[in-house]
Amino acid sequence: MRPSAGMALGVALAQAHNFHLQTQQDLSQFVLPLTGTTNGGNTFPGVSVPFGMVKLGPDLYTGSDSYSGYQSTGSFIGFSLLHESGTGGAPKYGVVSQMPAVGTIENPLADQSVNRSAADVARLGYYKSNLSNDVTVELGATAKAGLYQYQFSGNAAASNIIVDVSHVLPSFRGQGLGQNYLGGNISVTTTDNSVRYTGSGSYDNGWNRAPQWTVYFCGYFDQAATFKTFLGNGSSGDDLQDYSTASSQDSKSRLGAVFTFSSANVTSRVGVSFISSEQACTNVDTEIPAGTSLETLEKNVKTAWNSQVLSKITTTDTSNTTRLQLLYSSLYHMSLIPTNKTGENPLWSSAEPYYDDIFTFWDLHRCTTSLFHILQPVAYEEFIRSLVDIWRNEGFLPDARSSFFNGATQGGSNADNVLADAYVKGVRGAVNWDDAYSAMVTDAEKVPANNNDSRDKSSSTKEGRGALPDWIDRGFITTKYGRSVSRAIEYAGNDFGLYQVAKGLGKDDDAQKYLNRSRNWRNQWNPDLTALGFSGFLGPIDQSGKFTSQDPLSCGGCYWGDAYYEALPFEYSFNAHHDMNKLIELAGGNDTFLSRLEKFFEGGVSSGNSQFNHTLFNPGNEPSFTTPYLFNFVGRQDLSVKQSRYAANSYYAPTPGGLPGNSDAGAMESWVLWSMIGLYPLTGQTTFLIGSPWFSNLAIDLGSGKKLIITSTGGGGQSYYVQSLRVNGQVWNKSWVTWNDIFANGGKLDFVLGSEPVNWATGDLPPSPATESS
Repeated sequence: MRPSAGMALGVALAQAHNFHLQTQQDLSQFVLPLTGTTNGGNTFPGVSVPFGMVKLGPDLYTGSDSYSGYQSTGSFIGFSLLHESGTGGAPKYGVVSQMPAVGTIENPLADQSVNRSAADVARLGYYKSNLSNDVTVELGATAKAGLYQYQFSGNAAASNIIVDVSHVLPSFRGQGLGQNYLGGNISVTTTDNSVRYTGSGSYDNGWNRAPQWTVYFCGYFDQAATFKTFLGNGSSGDDLQDYSTASSQDSKSRLGAVFTFSSANVTSRVGVSFISSEQACTNVDTEIPAGTSLETLEKNVKTAWNSQVLSKITTTDTSNTTRLQLLYSSLYHMSLIPTNKTGENPLWSSAEPYYDDIFTFWDLHRCTTSLFHILQPVAYEEFIRSLVDIWRNEGFLPDARSSFFNGATQGGSNADNVLADAYVKGVRGAVNWDDAYSAMVTDAEKVPANNNDSRDKSSSTKEGRGALPDWIDRGFITTKYGRSVSRAIEYAGNDFGLYQVAKGLGKDDDAQKYLNRSRNWRNQWNPDLTALGFSGFLGPIDQSGKFTSQDPLSCGGCYWGDAYYEALPFEYSFNAHHDMNKLIELAGGNDTFLSRLEKFFEGGVSSGNSQFNHTLFNPGNEPSFTTPYLFNFVGRQDLSVKQSRYAANSYYAPTPGGLPGNSDAGAMESWVLWSMIGLYPLTGQTTFLIGSPWFSNLAIDLGSGKKLIITSTGGGGQSYYVQSLRVNGQVWNKSWVTWNDIFANGGKLDFVLGSEPVNWATGDLPPSPATESS
């Protein structure tokens, strides 16, 4: 007798219980925080709780940008409480810093950098640096505070800690994005047995070109010290104006304090706030009371990660430690930002949650936010509410945001896709969807003011869709605007998101309007462009409305002012994921589209990526993310498995250089996590394309008692091709499933894998909603 879906789900829940019982180990042991820190991965290896405001870690100087503060070489210039992970463009934060120094400090504004004497030690909840001046620095953290533990050599003439309020992570790229110190203050009070300092620092710029923002701090040294405060002669440079026992300084010039201790062991607790120094003191007093040990903090951080993040995906298939390290290190690095700053928003008062440090929806909307939703449904609903509240108070949704400011909109208004994805997958709760839809309409209809970004002065890079005048009036985007072609394909996807939400809200006229607009990418398709034997690619259109010549294998500078942003025309021409049937038709039909896909992954192409076997496919670039799975649309699910598994096995590892590119705040990590799970999402749709799971069993905790159980037999080594599949106990012959099949109420996927492809997916091909809808 064929089991019912209910029976299968009951079995699945029982198996999930067994998985939980068998995996109540400390999963943090598989997290390697240094994964992705080198070769451009830019991940943060210091100490943080999930989505925590404080990310305490080292800042190093090499003469190149230290995006997360960390570099594997160079000299230490500080240890600061605020960082981001996996960002680019220019560093952000690296503020509220301390720096240990030995001997007499003649000028605290002079170069105080110190080299390493040994490799840093990083484990989840703990960080340690050994400095060449015989000082050891150990770090711990909570959501809004950090703990420093210093051990100075017994031979040190003096043990000093420098607090330089002007300290930021600098940029050396020459793009005008470097952060600036704008002013601050510090006040010191002492008792017989301790010292407290409070104050604030104001800064601007960074990758999102932010205006002035302010962070407040409250620090304690839990032992007696003498001190001097210092004041410079400007916001940069090392000229001293004052260096004395004055208890406070307040200026737009560089300032801070030097604390000197007779003890070789020094402990400091520091809290931060974006509201006030008083709130910073409350944060540290509440989260790290005096006497709290580093060991206690490490234990608490591990508990937070185990319970809130790592336990969301469990397995009893533990024979391959490297895979477990990649699984849990990836979960870790995709859960560092965005930052939950609820209660710390200085711009407006609201009962809504507030999340900041979004880098960026251009990077995250393809497969990261959908996984965030599945693994963190409560936080994700808060995140969606926060996005809508930003629109309520500032007029636009963010495509990227940091230090309370929208910025760095690289393509479309991709918050629209994120909201649409949440809507079609049933996120309701306290989300006001009428307001959310209004926010999306703002993106679709209102031209944002031009912020005159030197990288592209044609229209706004801050928020919204700067090329709307062309998109609305002409149905395509001309070279009047930077990134015209890549924006066009993204604007189409944005409008498809509006169609999905409008349809769900019963706004039929709007739905039809935005469905029609979502098809306008077709107007950007130039059938006369040719490359490698294929005809038809997305191409630039001049202001007279005529296609211009373009090599599909080149994006020129591939930057803000060019027609294509950070990806080749060949690459972007696979990105109409909401309108795949029409894309396949324009590309020449199923057989030609299949050949085109195969060519995309073929090595040895002269214009391909040298670090990836000279393929046009770029696993380190988000516009390539979905393409390995597009074989499912032409009946070759086996090739989706082949190409996605090859990319994951070849370019990912739980090592410092183990990412194929910049983490992009967890975008890379979420891609490989989906590969491990054996599915891939299509954002703004309920469709998940089927790949091939890596483990013989996985249990994914969906919240509210729901689980998705994934099993496989016959796998291992090169045996990863799907031979057959059951979904909730039913024989399955489609290369896709829907949200309702396995996520809405939980479910079960049972794979049989083998070493050779078989044609098991003989059922309906994945849907192409923009093609099929009226």
